[in-house]
Amino acid sequence: MKRTKVTLLGLLLALSVIVQTTTAQYLPMGARVLNSARVPLLNAGSDKLLPLVEQVGAIGMTVSDIDASVDFYSKVLSFEKVSDVEVTGEDYERLQGVFGLRMRVVRMKLGDELIELTEYLTPKGRPVPIDSRSNDRWFQHIAIITSDMDKAYALLRKHKVEHASTGPQRLPDWNKNAGGIEAFYFRDPDKHWLEILQFPPDKGDQKWQRKDKLFLGIDHTAMVVADTEASLKFYRDALGLRIAGTSENYGTEQEHLNNVFGARLRITSLRAGSGGPGIEFLEYLAPRDSRPIPADARASDLFHWQTTLIVNTADSFAKRLLAENSRFVSSGVVTLSDKNFGFSKGLLARDPDGHVMALVEK
Repeated sequence: MKRTKVTLLGLLLALSVIVQTTTAQYLPMGARVLNSARVPLLNAGSDKLLPLVEQVGAIGMTVSDIDASVDFYSKVLSFEKVSDVEVTGEDYERLQGVFGLRMRVVRMKLGDELIELTEYLTPKGRPVPIDSRSNDRWFQHIAIITSDMDKAYALLRKHKVEHASTGPQRLPDWNKNAGGIEAFYFRDPDKHWLEILQFPPDKGDQKWQRKDKLFLGIDHTAMVVADTEASLKFYRDALGLRIAGTSENYGTEQEHLNNVFGARLRITSLRAGSGGPGIEFLEYLAPRDSRPIPADARASDLFHWQTTLIVNTADSFAKRLLAENSRFVSSGVVTLSDKNFGFSKGLLARDPDGHVMALVEK
């Protein structure tokens, strides 16, 4: 009888060690046991961390006439061209998921941040739907920081940009996390949404308080999502981005900023560990009539955006996303025969709403 008790006790202790070890292997750093169902950040049987997203890189969009777009972003918004490359071939077809492509890609810089403009010389894609609204799920924009909203708005008026907001809006002080921010939505020549934004002294990164230039850089890219929790499973749990801030915005200022009557938004901001622009979710709690990204959307369509996420190992992320049933744009992880864009391997994957992330390995 005593031997049986000792054996059972030893067995229970052994099982306890196994359970604790297994649980620890599969927990994100700092998570509790209750979160153990998340995608593992550790390899089973290994003490080496799987790589997380190191940095958010260039934010890309497809354009119809790259020379016209370069002219707009340089002359109106002070971006500077840093590279101009034309590519074709099977590697790029597999990466972008577009057969028979030939594309010209121009990278432009504002402050520390980059945008990537891509014109498909062939095949041509579809334009942004003419009846697009700011709560449709193909909505995405970049938030360009200005040091002086009045001067920036006057400059945009001088260049006759297309309004998306009725005018600059100052978010009300009752909104603790957003009060005092001034913002304005407008469109580029291909009707991509853009935002100029000015932070008050108590909000945003300190570098956005500089006054030496009118346009300072890109704080974040924002996109409409249907369900914040589903998006967090992709961006936080699978990709390792961290939540940097949240707010719930509503009222006449928000309605006129987005030009959506009755707009009430749940906003969640995320950041990568080593910097780069943030990624911001815009979940419309009201109205709930947003339209999804077309199921047949392609990278050559003008409503296509792709946000570059720099990772250590693209293959590990591919396995992780496959385990989460994520949809790929690429045929898989593609190894490039050149380094025209500064990376050797990558893949394009869609988030739960169809927004495209380019996971690239340098």
